[in-house]
Amino acid sequence: MSLDVVGVGNAIMDALVRIPDEEVLDQLGLARGQMTPADHNRWHQVYDAVHALGVEIHSGGSCANVVATSGVLGARALFCGQVGDDLFGNKYGDSMEAACGTHALVVAEGKVSGKCLSLISRKDGERTMLTDLGTSVDLAELGSFADRIRHAKVLHLEGYGLLGGPVKQAVYDAMDVAREANVAISLDCADPFVARICKDELIAVFRSRVDIGFFNREEAEILTGKEAHEAIEELGSWVSVAVVKLGAEGSLVRASGQTFQVPVFPTQVLDTTGAGDSYAGAFLYAWTRGLSLDKCGELGSRVAALTVGQVGAVVRDRAAMARAVAAVSA
Repeated sequence: MSLDVVGVGNAIMDALVRIPDEEVLDQLGLARGQMTPADHNRWHQVYDAVHALGVEIHSGGSCANVVATSGVLGARALFCGQVGDDLFGNKYGDSMEAACGTHALVVAEGKVSGKCLSLISRKDGERTMLTDLGTSVDLAELGSFADRIRHAKVLHLEGYGLLGGPVKQAVYDAMDVAREANVAISLDCADPFVARICKDELIAVFRSRVDIGFFNREEAEILTGKEAHEAIEELGSWVSVAVVKLGAEGSLVRASGQTFQVPVFPTQVLDTTGAGDSYAGAFLYAWTRGLSLDKCGELGSRVAALTVGQVGAVVRDRAAMARAVAAVSA
């Protein structure tokens, strides 16, 4: 079966809680706006402390969000990651099926699923995250998913996959399969932390293996040492298509020596979780449909606006997504 967008990455269940003020973060000992790693017990300790505020559960993880977004838009999309045989693992599979119609998750018996508690400020939508990677980084082999990659238009990956664990080898194996099959490779740097820790490796991967590169402002500046509007030119020399996401200032798309400035579509911000992922998912959906790069960026911007106007990283309102596609196609 031919596919549009496939991805390999960390399967992380998102637990989303809107908090009334910063006092909650102080009480929990968490730094506002930052991601803090945690083990299974610490994660549940904090989760239990905020559960009464109301929790929404959705599939998450940068790559999975991209694949799910493209699936909701109508792409033939499939995600491969590893979950545990627990409640979160079951819910993760259900969520990916709702977005894409199916999934290629590996279920590890006796293991706990990766999970991210996202505490969202009611004041400005800023998110503070507590993450337990669980078994998500233990995906050691692609198995039959390698054949799915061979029949796709684009393979999408996340920078988190280069941080280590068995999943790192699976990511490199996926790139090798895609290259041999002449499948385009897309990589999102995913986090400034990744850009700092894996700078040299990331640069080498972008230059030698990647066709479409996604970066936010800080990541672009870390990797190139230049301000974003200058960084886009260097990034465009590394990959065929370079995208720098600038938040409220829109985004820059560069290919074949030409740079497009893509505007934002204003909306009331409820939750910034996954806005960059939804942009990338919409961009890749449009790219697989053969739209021009400025239109790819426009759809990304429209879908990102829908995302920050809700709680959760993936827009599940298919009617709203269809209207976004129609607006770009008009």
